[in-house]
Amino acid sequence: MVIDVQHLVKHYGPIKAVDGIDFRVEQGEIFGFLGPNGAGKSTTIRMLTGISTPTAGKASIMGFDIVKQPVEAKSVMGIVPDISNIYTELTAQENLIFTAKLYGISKDKRDEKAKELLQYFDLFDRRNEKVEGFSRGMRRRVCIAMALVNDSKVLYLDEPTSGLDVKSVRSIREIIRELNDEGLTVFLTTHNIEEASQMCDRIAILNRGKIAVIDTPERIRSVMKSARSIEVAFKEIETGTYNMLKQLSSVSEVQKRGDKFRLITDFPALTLKQLFVNIEEFGLEPISVNTLEASMEDAFLQLTGEKMKEEVIQKRGRMR
Repeated sequence: MVIDVQHLVKHYGPIKAVDGIDFRVEQGEIFGFLGPNGAGKSTTIRMLTGISTPTAGKASIMGFDIVKQPVEAKSVMGIVPDISNIYTELTAQENLIFTAKLYGISKDKRDEKAKELLQYFDLFDRRNEKVEGFSRGMRRRVCIAMALVNDSKVLYLDEPTSGLDVKSVRSIREIIRELNDEGLTVFLTTHNIEEASQMCDRIAILNRGKIAVIDTPERIRSVMKSARSIEVAFKEIETGTYNMLKQLSSVSEVQKRGDKFRLITDFPALTLKQLFVNIEEFGLEPISVNTLEASMEDAFLQLTGEKMKEEVIQKRGRMR
């Protein structure tokens, strides 16, 4: 295995940020690490990368104990933090050369490695330009290249696509998949549930310092197997539409998703019957009606107990 975490604990005074977690990451995996804000994700990453010392428990990277063998452990890992660690006053090539120097790589090898990575990340033609003029997507590519300058066996990615445009997001995801296909083990921390679902072989969901579940995206989704939803969009939303939907006896919750209403139910067939009766009674014109299986987001919310409050219609019915 590449990463082995056993009973890892971290206290900050009376606060237990990480509470005895255990997990393993195998060679060649893309392993996702998810959780709401304050769950303990960043604290865990800080311990796994040697920035913070565990209060208890242990972790090893490629067999190297992160506390007892920090130099060896750090020599096999690359880290891409959520906040850019690029020196914007330097060129792309100078950033890679500087990083290689920190790892003690010889001049011939670091020049060769920098050229190789700049070509791989499609940055070679702009290698002599200062990074301050680069787009966010280009800067993120430079960050990942810097993390790989030491021939890393494990790549830690913290929110790799956060704040990027759609084109850059796709580019970064393609790069991650290509690197993984070449044998690189990837530890991906993200708030983007669908990104984790698309990218990861397995996912760990952390909540309040404990791991709620570790499994494949599909198996995690099956946690919500019994919960289905009906999604309906109307040509026009009339006054009282929300109250009508809320009063359907088979519906446990009503959510607003963009221009659509999502009706959470354990009885989708009955909900459809009730919905169409009320649509006719109220004279509404539906544009679309769909029955949906549980999503990764639904499973995440159930496992963590964290609701996306901005998307849930409150009972006071301010959305009509």
